[in-house]
Parts: sequence; C-alpha cells; structure tokens
Amino acid sequence: MVDPEFQRQTLQHLNALYNLAVYLTRNGAEAEDLVQETYLRAFRFSHRFQAGTHLRAWMFQILRNTFLTFYRHREREPAFLDEGNLEGGKEAMFHNVPQRDRAALEAEADLGRALAQLPEEFRTILLLAEVEGLPLEEVAQIMGCPVGTVKSRIFRAKERLRGFLKDYGEEFKG
Repeated sequence: MVDPEFQRQTLQHLNALYNLAVYLTRNGAEAEDLVQETYLRAFRFSHRFQAGTHLRAWMFQILRNTFLTFYRHREREPAFLDEGNLEGGKEAMFHNVPQRDRAALEAEADLGRALAQLPEEFRTILLLAEVEGLPLEEVAQIMGCPVGTVKSRIFRAKERLRGFLKDYGEEFKG
C-alpha cells in the first residue's frame, strides 16, 4: 500500500510530467500512457524514494527511463501507418497557455520542429532546465550525467536551435 501523503506529493507534479511526456512522445494518447506507467512505477517503488530528496526529479527520472525503455522496444517493432494520424505528432508542445494568434501558433510549430531535430539528450535537458525550470543539479540527476555535461548540452542545444531558427532573426534585423 502506498502512503497517501506520498501519493498527494507525487500528484502535484502531474502536469509537468504530462508536458514532458507529450514533448517526448508527440502524441497525447502515448503521453497519457507514459505518465500512467510512470505513476505505476513510482508507486510500486515508493519504498526506494528517500524522503527529503527531490521527488520531482525522481519522478522525471522515472518518466524518462520509462520512455527510453518503451522507445527502444517500439524501435524493434515494425512500423504501421495509423490512418488517423497521417501527419504525425500534432499535439501542442506547451499546454496550459492562452490562445494565440496565427503567427504565434506558427512560431510554436516551427520551434517544435526545430526541437524535434535535436538529439534526445539535448531536447530533454533543454526542456527540463529551460521550460520546467529545474535546477541543473536535478537535471544532471535525472539524466545521469555531471552538471558540466548538462551545461554543455544546453549550450549546444541552443546553438543548434539558433541555426534551425535563423530565419526568425532575419525578420527582426533592419
């Protein structure tokens, strides 16, 4: 049986976990499955969580590891075209944001495509540090690498994004 207080504390991170899951899967239904599996694993292994440590980082780590496990498994399966989703990942990348005009929606789509071109370890680090606002130490814990590596990957990810989105800079110059 899982401690009710532990359940309450973990559920506080539901939206942030869902945002990362949508970002990783680019599919709402898969994101929901990923978050559900993350919570199942967290509750199953709640006895391993050390009270006083960062629960949010622990949950993100479970979600990322679960995603990587399922992603590796999915890569081995033959691909079938889902006729209901011919365009691929149509889910909005950022949730709980106010309605925007067409230009803002196009910019978000361009940013999503640019982020999708980044290697997974760059995308995830950038999302955790810059979008979710996690401290670099927690990002390093989630990713299983030193803080210096996190800083380096953030820098390289931003440099690549600047390259992918260089046309936006031209619009605002002179």
